[in-house]
Amino acid sequence: MIYDLQKASMWKRLSAALFDGILLGIVAVLCAWLISIAVNYDSYNLTLENAYARYAEEYGVDFHKAVNEYDSLTPEQIARIDEAYAALSADEEVQYAYEMMLRLMLIITSLGILLAYVIMEFTVPMLLGDGQTLGKKFFGIGVMLQDGVRISGPALFIRSILGKYAIETMIPVLIILMISFGAIGVIGPGILLALVITELAMIISTKTNSLIHDQLSSTVCVDVGSQRIFKTRESMIAYKQKLHAERAARQKS
Repeated sequence: MIYDLQKASMWKRLSAALFDGILLGIVAVLCAWLISIAVNYDSYNLTLENAYARYAEEYGVDFHKAVNEYDSLTPEQIARIDEAYAALSADEEVQYAYEMMLRLMLIITSLGILLAYVIMEFTVPMLLGDGQTLGKKFFGIGVMLQDGVRISGPALFIRSILGKYAIETMIPVLIILMISFGAIGVIGPGILLALVITELAMIISTKTNSLIHDQLSSTVCVDVGSQRIFKTRESMIAYKQKLHAERAARQKS
């Protein structure tokens, strides 16, 4: 095992990230589905669907057609559609169901992704050791503190939850959701662009080619097959002292 830093190659890191990303997505969708059942999301969706069907029949309109072919409709058809939408907007039960769907969508998305990160990026590495996710284990790489000591629970939490989940995942996800609902202007894409530029700048400028999550937790991805990872800081210091003593002895002789 080599003491000097043995950084994991970029292709291994990318391959592991892709592998983990696929697994993370699967787990996130499963968690989100379970949460949606627990909070009864489908009941609000069903309320909206029934309301649209009821008002469509009452006013003799096709809401789907109204959205896709609005410009080609006759003034009479447009008037009926406007009346139907006005009736929908005045229906308190419909508005409540719509607002609950928006709130629950944010909650389900956030918690689903959070649980996936807790399971795949925190719990699994704690069990496997050396900060290894399933992808990292498969490609022979791991994570340690930048001083060569094995990553601790708090550092792994900062890396996976604060760095990967909160900053690198949820900020883009929430911005994209807000853009899709028309709740944010040009500032949203600007923040996304700034985040991408920051990540690229860190990869290029840092000696360890680290992203935000590694900078926050003072960690680095290494090749576990050749990297010496110390269990404690004390054992690392003792090893350095041993090397120094051996070097001094050789110089004297």
